[in-house]
Amino acid sequence: MNKEFILSGLNCAHCASEIERDINGIENVEAAVNFATKILKVKINNNENTDKTFNKIFSIIHKYEPEIAIKERSYKQENSEYSQMKEIVRFIIGAVLFASGLILKLPNIYTLIIFLLSYLIAGGHVILKAFKNILKGKVFDENFLMSIATIGAFAVGQAAEGAAVMLFYQAGEILQSRAVNRSRKSIAALMDIRPDYANIDADGEVKKVPVEDVKEGQIIIIKPGEKVPLDGIVINGASTADTSALTGESLPKDINKGDEILSGYININGLITVKVTKEFSESTVSKIIDLVENAASKKAQTENFITKFAKVYTPIVVLGAVLVALIPPLFIDGALGSVWIYRALIFLVISCPCALVISIPLGFFGGIGAASKNGILIKGSNYLEALCNAGTVVFDKTGTLTKGVFKVTSVEEENGYTKQEVLTYAAYAESFSNHPIASSILKAYGKEIDKQQVQSYEEITGKGIAAVIAGRRVLAGNSKLLDDENIIYKKNANEGTVVYVAVDSKFAGAIVISDEIKEDAFSLISELKNIGIKKTVMLTGDNKSAADKVGSILGIDEVYPELLPAQKVEILQELISCKNEREKIIFAGDGINDAPALALADISIAMGGLGSDAAIEAADVVIMTDEPSKIMQAIKISKRTKAIIWQNIIFALGVKGIFLLLGAFGIASMWEAVFADVGVTLIAVINSMRALKIRD
Repeated sequence: MNKEFILSGLNCAHCASEIERDINGIENVEAAVNFATKILKVKINNNENTDKTFNKIFSIIHKYEPEIAIKERSYKQENSEYSQMKEIVRFIIGAVLFASGLILKLPNIYTLIIFLLSYLIAGGHVILKAFKNILKGKVFDENFLMSIATIGAFAVGQAAEGAAVMLFYQAGEILQSRAVNRSRKSIAALMDIRPDYANIDADGEVKKVPVEDVKEGQIIIIKPGEKVPLDGIVINGASTADTSALTGESLPKDINKGDEILSGYININGLITVKVTKEFSESTVSKIIDLVENAASKKAQTENFITKFAKVYTPIVVLGAVLVALIPPLFIDGALGSVWIYRALIFLVISCPCALVISIPLGFFGGIGAASKNGILIKGSNYLEALCNAGTVVFDKTGTLTKGVFKVTSVEEENGYTKQEVLTYAAYAESFSNHPIASSILKAYGKEIDKQQVQSYEEITGKGIAAVIAGRRVLAGNSKLLDDENIIYKKNANEGTVVYVAVDSKFAGAIVISDEIKEDAFSLISELKNIGIKKTVMLTGDNKSAADKVGSILGIDEVYPELLPAQKVEILQELISCKNEREKIIFAGDGINDAPALALADISIAMGGLGSDAAIEAADVVIMTDEPSKIMQAIKISKRTKAIIWQNIIFALGVKGIFLLLGAFGIASMWEAVFADVGVTLIAVINSMRALKIRD
């Protein structure tokens, strides 16, 4: 059983990771909590007592976040944002009372009562939450730290400061929550490709229905300006489609009768009728949304390190605070206990690792969202981070660096035959084959084939075709075929695939077929070098001359031609054995016939994945267009995201480290301590949002 829940009010990233860990501890349950989207995905592998299992899951959620509202996810209803009005009202009332305590010249006892009321109204729920969490065994969280610090301030006679710090903390929490929600909305906007409805043709009447209710084979009507709701084939009409949501391409695509159209496109200007080929759960847009949402479950090493670090760091700082409170009064003459307790309380406020725990997953998710907007699907923050350390990029040739579309580039005649005769005999011989080379010869011939003239046909594996055409025996294939028949022929030196043609055991000529290099591949290799890639390699099953020509034109460091899939794996294994531990190897292929190599590489990239289910399933990264230059863009996004994340780590730890020292020596007050906690978190979250932006 698979279920998805929206956790409204989930604003603590550390709590999200704790919830995920504890739910995964339940027998037969797998869970992933996506803090960025507030979605909990649960898979129950045993359908017995599911009600009991869900009760356990909900109790775990409320153990960490009692105020979370749990709602089963449904695409047919809006995902409403958690309201912050209660927090804002509490803060305003608390702030008015606090200002009154400062302005009004009242006896000390009344001033103390006003500050206490301000404190309880603004932060009473923080104290209550801390108390409940302690009863559940959850001690070292921000609620506990803030409660102890501010109660301690009241205890040492700093009532105004205790109330002010709680108000400042609440203001920071409200701003931080708004920043996190804004970041979430920005990420959601990048992935806002899900259609809301489909117009089905019901006996001549157009009905608007949820996309989940449309079945394969049904007819839908897509009006100008609407999102394409489901994958299908256009059976009537023509239009222009905006494909940018899936591919990142700004140029619109012409759609005509008989063309495939994918969910997530936007129909710009024509009314089209489409026959649905995939239900929504199997559609392109559904797979993409699922990929991006699930990406958060595959955490990067940096993310995992910070989660572990936070668990160790906070108790150590709390222990440090205890030592600061106890040791100086015992060993230093004249040291006042109240002074050192106050300094210890500052330690506690500073120690909360929220800035790291919140901003880092948001940064990675932002990078993944930005990549998806540009037609690059990265299946996890672990792969996004690994792209930073790429040292070698290995390419398949056909369909990756070249278009995979074979084209006749020259026809050579011999022994009195004309070029047209050579092409005609080859076209008739290849007329029953589905091979891409046969298709290119038939396309170059360009005339109708009279198949009655083909009296016999035999495909000779790995060599070519033998056929009897209008009473004459025709051979069309590689040099091995003519060698086997002891036919004397002229070896062709042109780069490309050569089809030799012989008629009645006499050499007639040769046809050269070449694959075109993709336009954006020409500058790719030099640009990869500029961003730090040490070596580029090309593995191909094509002949040596064709492979060397492509490698030479593009400037690839190493070219390995005439390889079988198993040989590609052997070479890739050799490259892996020679690299250092930190360095990653990327393999870019078409995601289907290169599956063994894709599985072996540190990072596998499927090219031309749009509409190819096998490619989307096989690779760690899917390029939604046929552009190899997107590999470079993926690496750039990775490097930029990693830089932003390390800025947050260094900034947060640096500021906290400085304020811990200042607090210990009595230079920093609680005001500065709260800035070191809430202020740093707010700045780090805002910085993480920069990962959403892509610079050319």
